[in-house]
Amino acid sequence: MHFGATSWSLSEADNAAIGHVLQRFLFDSNARCALVVDRSGQLVTTSGDRPPFDVTAFATLAAADFSANDQLARLIGERDFNTLFHQGEKESMLLADVARRVILVVLFDNRTTLGMVRLKMRGTVEELTRLFERMFTTAAARPVGQAPALLADVDDEIDRLFQ
Repeated sequence: MHFGATSWSLSEADNAAIGHVLQRFLFDSNARCALVVDRSGQLVTTSGDRPPFDVTAFATLAAADFSANDQLARLIGERDFNTLFHQGEKESMLLADVARRVILVVLFDNRTTLGMVRLKMRGTVEELTRLFERMFTTAAARPVGQAPALLADVDDEIDRLFQ
């Protein structure tokens, strides 16, 4: 079962942990940029060089690309494709499934190779999977209708404003 971005939350500590993993990956692989996108197309976070395009629209398209390829996989008898690779003349991107709920998108150029990015991505995906599974487990354990602490504080503040 896939949940959208609204069914889990990213704490400051979670964001820092994800950022650390992505920064180490970018350094080790010499890739330019890494984006984490949820399966519904919402941008979760980015790391590395800022892309020269609208990252929100890119996140939506990357999620749609991954979903379309899941359907193609089923047509040929596979459950899904764990990774996708798109090679351009100067720029390339590698997308990988993380915890069956988010996608790691890596943008790289000729400063590195596909082999190096794939090699370093394997451990990064495993580490991110552990982080996200912990977040999803925490979100699933939260009683139905209970907002994350940050959202509950916002609701309380809004209530105080209108009293």
